[in-house]
Amino acid sequence: MSDSMVAREQLKSIVERIERLEEEKKAIADDIREVYGEAKANGFDAKVLRQVVRIRKLDMTERQEQEAVRDLYLQALGMLPEFSGEPSESADQ
Repeated sequence: MSDSMVAREQLKSIVERIERLEEEKKAIADDIREVYGEAKANGFDAKVLRQVVRIRKLDMTERQEQEAVRDLYLQALGMLPEFSGEPSESADQ
């Protein structure tokens, strides 16, 4: 068997494996979509569930860092009360 035949067979095998995995990935994505649909039918907010799933993937330190930066941004935009203990101007509205 020549080197080009071996390379061709390897390439074909790789492409077929990728195609099978893509099919499996699509099937799994469909299953996940179905579970979110089930959750929605039971009164849960699918958008919030997606956020919860994403957050649960983070380790505690990373999650705390992201929350701290998010809170800093929200505070800078006047969307959270100041840490001084005084209500922010937006709280009066």
